[in-house]
Amino acid sequence: MPIATKLTELVTKPLPKMITPKTHAIIDWGTAGAFFAFSALLWKKNKRASIGAMICGDLIGTLIFLTDCPGGVVKKISFETHGKVDPGVSALVASIPNMLGFSDEKESKLFQSMGIGLAAVRSLTAFDEGSSNEETRSKAA
Repeated sequence: MPIATKLTELVTKPLPKMITPKTHAIIDWGTAGAFFAFSALLWKKNKRASIGAMICGDLIGTLIFLTDCPGGVVKKISFETHGKVDPGVSALVASIPNMLGFSDEKESKLFQSMGIGLAAVRSLTAFDEGSSNEETRSKAA
């Protein structure tokens, strides 16, 4: 499935970068929250998918929590670095069903579609508008 996330990045790359850092943070917080909700909803039906959703929610939530952008809390990593990590996050999200052994079950489609969505958001985000903190900007360089 990471092929689909890479294809999404290639298709969206020539498009204008219209997602601001603030909007990206809102999308990330919403995505993390959605994964936690999916985790709760899937718990009785498919424990592996539930645990996968919990892992994804924690990963995405922690990344935006630590990012220096509007919506970030601790501001330990630059928004530019966040942008460099995002392709790996989208590939990981799409790969969770394979890693946890439920790729042939319908819950796997959730992870595949979320991975594609994350790749599209990453490709449409203006990461160069990011961090205002010189300390985190210099760490990204």
